[in-house]
Amino acid sequence: MKILIASSIDSDAIEQLKQHHQVILAFNKPNEPLETLIPDCEVLVFRSGVKISAQLMERSPNLKLLIRAGSGLDNLDLDYVQRNGLVLIRIPQPGAKAVAEMTFALMLALSRRLFEADQSMRQARWKKYELSGYLLQGKTLGIIGIGEIGGRVAEMGMAWGMKAISHDGFLSPERARLLSEKGVELLDFDQVVSQSDYLSLHVPLNESTRYMINASVLENMKPGSYLINLARGGIVDEQALYKALTSGGRLRGAALDVHEKEGEGKLSPLASLNNVILTPHIGAMAVDAQREIGQRVVEIVKSYKASPNQVKVPRNGGVVIESDSQTVRI
Repeated sequence: MKILIASSIDSDAIEQLKQHHQVILAFNKPNEPLETLIPDCEVLVFRSGVKISAQLMERSPNLKLLIRAGSGLDNLDLDYVQRNGLVLIRIPQPGAKAVAEMTFALMLALSRRLFEADQSMRQARWKKYELSGYLLQGKTLGIIGIGEIGGRVAEMGMAWGMKAISHDGFLSPERARLLSEKGVELLDFDQVVSQSDYLSLHVPLNESTRYMINASVLENMKPGSYLINLARGGIVDEQALYKALTSGGRLRGAALDVHEKEGEGKLSPLASLNNVILTPHIGAMAVDAQREIGQRVVEIVKSYKASPNQVKVPRNGGVVIESDSQTVRI
């Protein structure tokens, strides 16, 4: 099969695919648009950071299988996928483990002011008595969006002795029951915002979540709380967050792995603040996680080539979205 890999994935997986397929690597061709590479491709592999539009996909009438080497779908034209009966397979679990762990890395770094401490030592300053911090144990961890990633964050929080509360407007009754049995308290959005010592965001970016965290929400956060965003940049109004962090208001600090404007040469409006941690969208970039994702890509392609009709599109025209553990029809 002819495969277009539009985003960087594990190099071993790429070499395995090359042994049996015609593989086109787009991520190392910055001056060559995807539109010129996709014709005749049957499989498209992609991650975040690249736009998979209808205009792009229609350039290849042979396109049958889309593999999202991760979870989020905000960069994909799902309407086109649905109309054309394409098979879309996500691989959320490996990245979810990495993002959940990084959530805690950021929470700890904020709570214990690790970046400030590191910087002071590099300046030969001994600020032992100026850099007191806070425990996670006994605090309330609020999670907005408790899917694959949010669920792992909740479990890790409770293991640290935190109280886990969450809001998610799209929970099935069965999922809500399982979360409740595990000890996660399900509340409405405003309650989670106002009660959380740490508010962690794990929702997709769409019209209903864009600027979900705005000035009025920030004003409702618990005094002394922290905001952590490893979801998508457009979910947080960064100008409003800057004002909240510099006005002596409720927030003690924030950590953002995702940003409204991402890429080389883009400077966050929060870059001057020492109570903010900024990272370049590396939540899922653990070597172990990316290796696991790469192997899943290889397995999916092998399985699809052997039985291309095994995954059937619903008669109502819905798109089949598969993950490691479930198939969801929309």
